[in-house]
Amino acid sequence: MKKQIILCVDDEKIVLSSLIQELEANFGNKYVYEAAETANEANELIEQYENSAEYKVVLVICDWLMPNVKGDEFLIELYQTHPHIKTIVLTGQANQEAIEQMEKYANISAYVRKPWQTDKLIQIIEQTLSVVPEM
Repeated sequence: MKKQIILCVDDEKIVLSSLIQELEANFGNKYVYEAAETANEANELIEQYENSAEYKVVLVICDWLMPNVKGDEFLIELYQTHPHIKTIVLTGQANQEAIEQMEKYANISAYVRKPWQTDKLIQIIEQTLSVVPEM
């Protein structure tokens, strides 16, 4: 069985660090945790793991407001190329139109506002990943 990866995408290092610490504290070594500061970096990691026999990306937790490529653009493209990867938007900046676009065209599993409540976020992640098929 492939090791499952949760990829966190945010342009703020402190957010990435906090998020990964919370994931590790709640899920331990059940998943592999990766971080990317840009959509381009995230795409590179996804492509690297898509060609791996050992790993697969099962969830992307992504900020919306990032430099160059916003989260909605990244997630819509991700859904078009990798529809099996589940996605959660974690942001304090997205407007209602962007959220609706992501729900419609990126098939996001959830939208969580920053600052997030750890218990609620973990529950959403558990619900989202409960529908991921084993490989």
